[in-house]
Amino acid sequence: MKTVRHELVVLGGGPAGYVAAIRAAQLGIDVACIDENAQFGGTCVRVGCIPSKALLESSHLYEDAKHKFSEHGIKVGGLEFDLDAMMARKKKIVDTLTGGIDMLFKKRGVTPYRGRGKFKDHETIQVDGDEPVLVQADQVLICAGSRPAKLSFIEEDGDRIGNSTTALSFPDVPKRLIVIGGGYIGLEMSAVWNRLGSEVIVLEALDRIMPGIDGEIAQLAHRTFKRQGLDIRTSTFVDSAKRDGDECVVQIKDGEALRADRVLLATGRTPATDNIGLESIGMETDKRGFISVNEEFQTSLEGVYAIGDCIGGAMLAHKAMEEAIVCVERMVGIKSHINYDVIPAIVYTHPEIAMVGQTEEQLKEAGIEYKKGVCPFGANGRARTLGEPEGRVKILADAATDRVLGVHIIGARAGDMIAEAATAMEFGASSEDIARTCHAHPTMSEIVHEAALAVAERAIHTF
Repeated sequence: MKTVRHELVVLGGGPAGYVAAIRAAQLGIDVACIDENAQFGGTCVRVGCIPSKALLESSHLYEDAKHKFSEHGIKVGGLEFDLDAMMARKKKIVDTLTGGIDMLFKKRGVTPYRGRGKFKDHETIQVDGDEPVLVQADQVLICAGSRPAKLSFIEEDGDRIGNSTTALSFPDVPKRLIVIGGGYIGLEMSAVWNRLGSEVIVLEALDRIMPGIDGEIAQLAHRTFKRQGLDIRTSTFVDSAKRDGDECVVQIKDGEALRADRVLLATGRTPATDNIGLESIGMETDKRGFISVNEEFQTSLEGVYAIGDCIGGAMLAHKAMEEAIVCVERMVGIKSHINYDVIPAIVYTHPEIAMVGQTEEQLKEAGIEYKKGVCPFGANGRARTLGEPEGRVKILADAATDRVLGVHIIGARAGDMIAEAATAMEFGASSEDIARTCHAHPTMSEIVHEAALAVAERAIHTF
């Protein structure tokens, strides 16, 4: 078996891995990147963030054509959708983006290896691909990522009962779909198939959906999703789910047995660290499989680093990308940093939900005095012209210093609007700073501006 050597080898080609490899190459490091899949990009690009957003957009346009085009004076007759065409568009987008990573690697001088990579020792990884090779390096960066979590009492078969990856490629629209889990993954997939005609039942064990989201925003979202046709059942525990012929049976604890065409298990993600040879180098993980690192992202072994989903924290692609840049820059002595208090999160339902910073519940629990400014979308001219008057922006600021502590948005284009809030918080801005910044008219960003004015009870366009 051929042996090659690099200065840095990155194990995993997802958002953490490919970004780390590219940044390392920019800094003049001889770097290689290993991934077991034919396409680089990880879960996010191949079977997660990107394909799900493609289907969300296609299904949203179909929904608008059915119910909203007429408001604009657009008449549509004989409307129907082509699921195969939607799936083909999704695949084309994925292929374009993964192909782009290949081109970036080539341009930057990153050496790619395709195949399953496993540690043989702390500086050697065996790649079992079409051309097996031993890759050695002075430093190793583990970017193993994560996979959908499993539950022992859910009998997944990868067809009728599956995870988010399965739900991205249903061959037809289920007449009835049961989604186990009321987090962002379950709700996004619920939205896609509900719009295309499925009867969707969402089962959530907790007493609310989206436990990490601000409570007020989550309540508004719950009511909106129910109006859209989702049957959301909170405080509902599942005892089992199994296939019965061409149907599935989901047994509710102390309750009825529900039948459906398909079942989606969407109860979070777990680190994919169980099959990369950590035991051969004496590296232990916690009971959930996460790797421990210090502030420099170094593991317990000298020269071995880890970032992204496999070290815990927010399992978000952009968090992993930021860690990638910071980790590699620190390797060469650049004093880079990441602010974990300013990591935005977005749910791509309609309306979108976006947040950054602390929720009201967290501030109350910490005993932090705060003031609040709220602006409804309905007060904004641009939102009205878009036909999107539902939603609100909420800004939470320190009662004493006025420093922005959290921003929460529900409404159209919330995912784009949250960037301003994250930038403001990264620079320690006050609500006054946002309020004193001129925002273009008419734009959705004016809702953020108005909410900032409302913190000081001087909103112009709202009561």
